[in-house]
Amino acid sequence: MAFIRKRRLERELYSKERFSLLLLNLEEYFFEQHTANHIKNKGCRDERKFRGSLKICSKSIIFEPDDNIQPIIKIPLRDCISIKAPEDNEAKNPFTRDTSGGISVVCNQVFLIKERNIIAPYKTVRGRTEHLFQLDVAGKLGDVVQTLHQLYRASCLDKMGDQAAMITAILQSRLARTSFDKNRFQSISETLHMECKAEMVTPLVTNPGHVCVTDANLYFQPLNGYPKPVVQITLQNVRRIYKRRHGLMPLGLEVFCTENDLCSDIYLKFYNYQDRDELYFLIATYIENHITEHTAESYMLQWQRGHISNYQYLLHLNNLADRSCNDLSQYPVFPWIIADYSSSVLDLTKPETFRDLSKPIGALNKERLDRLLTRYQEMPEPKFMYGSHYSSPGYVLFYLVRVAPEYMLCLQNGKFDHADRTFNSLAETWKNCLDGATDFKELIPEFYENDSSFLVNSLKLDLGKRQGGKMVDDVELPPWASGPDDFLQKSQEALESQYVSEHLHEWIDIIFGYKQKGSEAVAAHNVFHPLTYEGGVDLNRAITGIAVTCNGSSVFTTSQDSTLKMFSKESKTIQRSASFSNMALSSCLILPGDTTVISSSWDNHIYFYSIAFGRQQDILMGHDDAVSKICWRDRRLYSASWDSTVKVWHCAPGETLSSKKHHFELLAELEHEVSVNTINLNAANTILVSGTKEGTISVWDVTTATVLHQLPCHSGTVFDAAFSPDSRHLLSTGADCCFKVIDVQTGMLISSVTTDEPQRCFKWDGNTILSGSQSGELLIWDLLGGKVTERLKGHTGAVMSMWMNEQCNSVITGGEDKQIIFWKLQY
Repeated sequence: MAFIRKRRLERELYSKERFSLLLLNLEEYFFEQHTANHIKNKGCRDERKFRGSLKICSKSIIFEPDDNIQPIIKIPLRDCISIKAPEDNEAKNPFTRDTSGGISVVCNQVFLIKERNIIAPYKTVRGRTEHLFQLDVAGKLGDVVQTLHQLYRASCLDKMGDQAAMITAILQSRLARTSFDKNRFQSISETLHMECKAEMVTPLVTNPGHVCVTDANLYFQPLNGYPKPVVQITLQNVRRIYKRRHGLMPLGLEVFCTENDLCSDIYLKFYNYQDRDELYFLIATYIENHITEHTAESYMLQWQRGHISNYQYLLHLNNLADRSCNDLSQYPVFPWIIADYSSSVLDLTKPETFRDLSKPIGALNKERLDRLLTRYQEMPEPKFMYGSHYSSPGYVLFYLVRVAPEYMLCLQNGKFDHADRTFNSLAETWKNCLDGATDFKELIPEFYENDSSFLVNSLKLDLGKRQGGKMVDDVELPPWASGPDDFLQKSQEALESQYVSEHLHEWIDIIFGYKQKGSEAVAAHNVFHPLTYEGGVDLNRAITGIAVTCNGSSVFTTSQDSTLKMFSKESKTIQRSASFSNMALSSCLILPGDTTVISSSWDNHIYFYSIAFGRQQDILMGHDDAVSKICWRDRRLYSASWDSTVKVWHCAPGETLSSKKHHFELLAELEHEVSVNTINLNAANTILVSGTKEGTISVWDVTTATVLHQLPCHSGTVFDAAFSPDSRHLLSTGADCCFKVIDVQTGMLISSVTTDEPQRCFKWDGNTILSGSQSGELLIWDLLGGKVTERLKGHTGAVMSMWMNEQCNSVITGGEDKQIIFWKLQY
């Protein structure tokens, strides 16, 4: 088992250490470590010393005690108040205790990890505390303190982009000052062919260092000496080498010393593609002189002749499709084969025992497929049938949480998933993949291998208690399996059965072949969201939402590339970018106090993002389909969805500096007959307007959750709707190229203005309208006269979203042309 075996090898290699790179934040680097003592209660009668290792990382200080009973201490640099060494005169005072080599760190928050050597969610300790670390080598004190001050300054920068740039500069400076130690060569007779900087990639983390290629070996020397001084691979042992895309960039390279295995010997990410391609050429040339290269066609021929098994063929196809065990976003995918999880005996001679391999998971249940197809027909371009994918990092760790809990904690900010969403039962998981509104996941190769540990809670992890009160433990197996090993054996038999051998090519066509895209994908009901296809959607797609901080300095945008971006209004440059899922984000807003951004997503969820800490703070899974629009007023969150509802939530915010989550209470659910595309509230927060994809405008009394008026205003999707400042009138615009004005009290249509093209968004002061058009212009309208008074050239594609300040003189627009434009208006 590729992933599990790799984890086991890592544990054997680092058996004396509890620390791993998974304790770092995503995109954080581990720079150096020093043996030291952690001194508690300095100068007091109960003073204690704990021996261990002090790790200096780009965003945190980590102390790993030698005593496994004591927890690992992680101090985020952003939470530090001061970092200093004792004053010289204090250190030289003969009447004071020896503090040579001491570093004092005062902070307001620390994380405690692996207390009593138990893998569990991180504990957070809040409040001002001081930690004293005494280095074994006092002479290193000055350099360590200087490094910490430099990294601390980076963590205190206001702009995340500046933080990343400063840390990158520190890293590159360290790499430039060092080079590969030639004394690490296996033989003094080796000839150097190439040396460059690179990072070694493992799931969720990377480790920078130097790569060196000789005529006999490939070497990687980590900058920090972790996990060992040098990784060495003999070229004579190399069997396969693949170029990889890492972070959607052609910078990766993966090397295998085995023929029939998913577990590579090393995965490297380079800082430029020229270095990557040169190293690939050197190794590939060596391989060509020793080994025959295998192509997809050659593997297919071997499979057809029975020379390799179904499992081996799928393994090679995954490798050729750029899937790697080192990349959880591109982890190898294997099919669900068995469809029977209730019988006492598994009969592999009956076709009904097997899943229909000619269909994707989402098309196996006809009733669900019919609902998805109905939505697909109503959907604007780009259309898709399935909002979530058949493989993702969350799905991989869903299956592997029992053997890779630290990966789950790393991915989820130190927490496990909710007990009821954990991998509890094969039958439940299969049923949810058949019936669930958003669950279309396939399996991973571990289901067809020989290590059943991922099905057993051998680590005795506390994964929580389910709603019925039962603790999450081992995975519940089907009746026909006598145990985990028997389950895997029968799964292997099913994969290699005659039925699967005769039909496996149908599933391969769907996942790896000609039914992935285009008309064949549509015919096979195999259309996923465009973002799941490489090159399917421009990664800087049309902007869907804009929010601005109270002081106007920072602008947040959401877009169909699934990212939340923060721009500096002053410098007009991007400061940070965060991605929560593989689905489009549809809108965003900033909570009062400028501490949190909320964004809605097509993956049915609403995300809370901490501006101060630059990370996802919370998630609300409130709908059964895409969330199209959100509003926030007086601690109430209003969410509109394609599931034909608008929900009203009372939201009690979590503590900013803690791991406490927001508390959500559903106050009301406003039912519609079709998908809701937009919502808005009046100034008093008592009336809500909703617009549907079929053109209906509904006016709701939110105090009683009752509908006041329901009007078929537009002949197409309602794009935007808003109340006049006095709440007497309501304006809406739709795909039918019309503005409609409604009297809120009577529900009567007062006027209708026809436009030359659809107006996607607008701002309205009760008289004058500023709208964003399909062609990219900003139009100023005289509503009473029903005419355009001014046209402003703006975007080269449709204006998708618009923000305006209270004074109505500052406007920001976002368009299909991937641009945001800042405007000063005088009218």
